[in-house]
Amino acid sequence: MENVAIQKNRQEIGSVLPVASDVGCLQLSLVNVYLVGPPGAGDRAWVLVDAGMPTSGPAILRAAAERFGSGSRPAAIVLTHGHFDHRGVVKELAEMWDVPVYAHRMELPYLTGRSDYPPPDPTVGGGAIATLASRLFPKRGIDLRPHIEILPEDGSVPGLPGWRWIHTPGHTPGHVSLFRDMDRVLIAGDAFVTMRQESLVAVMTRRQEVWRPPAYFTPDWAAARRSVEELAELRPSVAATGHGIPMAGERMLHELDHLVREFDEIMPSDGRYVRQPALADERGVVMIPPPVHDALPFFLAVGVTLALGVAFSRRRGQLGGSSRQLARYQFE
Repeated sequence: MENVAIQKNRQEIGSVLPVASDVGCLQLSLVNVYLVGPPGAGDRAWVLVDAGMPTSGPAILRAAAERFGSGSRPAAIVLTHGHFDHRGVVKELAEMWDVPVYAHRMELPYLTGRSDYPPPDPTVGGGAIATLASRLFPKRGIDLRPHIEILPEDGSVPGLPGWRWIHTPGHTPGHVSLFRDMDRVLIAGDAFVTMRQESLVAVMTRRQEVWRPPAYFTPDWAAARRSVEELAELRPSVAATGHGIPMAGERMLHELDHLVREFDEIMPSDGRYVRQPALADERGVVMIPPPVHDALPFFLAVGVTLALGVAFSRRRGQLGGSSRQLARYQFE
């Protein structure tokens, strides 16, 4: 059965959902962050996973103080990846807390200012967020030096004994998920999510559904498929994702298995990175495929032109009428 506490509190943006006894999901407006450590743990005895949006600082600080005690700082910040909605206030928090930030070595170019991410592809995914909003999403890297560090090669997670990180690329080259074998709790980041992140309606209603990684920001679909397959093989008890309300139990496993089986059908049928993935190495992005035809700018231009034409025609009609009236007055 699905976790009752998750269902009960599912609509409370800004609340911390109990994913496990020592894992809390802080629901923000567009993304989740995770507070990992027993309640009341105190200073340096917990870990923050991801850092939300650029406006998420007050909510994260408030949730941390309420959960672990006033003034409690984490032992580490772990980033599943460095997209703008997951790294949000990481630099400010790292400086305030004087804490290391850990990420996969393949993610470091985007967290040291060496490289930017591939541009989003607004032609994939459908929905208002994919088609319209993603055009405005920043792709620039940031420089977290001297706080940034590489996750240990042995798979351990600093500050979290019993957890291990798993390299799950596709959505980004250095994307990682966190897993605890003892109770099979999975923090999946955006390797897969639990709502259709491309859809504004889905984001507003927060309808739970195991779904592919956000399509507009996924530059390697073959790698994304392999990552979903690897995570499904873990048979997680709960899937705590970067977007959407965490899911647990048989329904989650059934939908995750369906995503694996039907991945080629569920992924976009065409798109910039569907045709050819972006290539990256430890220096950052080394090749970006050409964009596909994007009809929206053309239709927007046509719409603006028509609107301006109608407005101009109405204006001419008004001016013409005024001129005829003036002429009539002059010759009467």
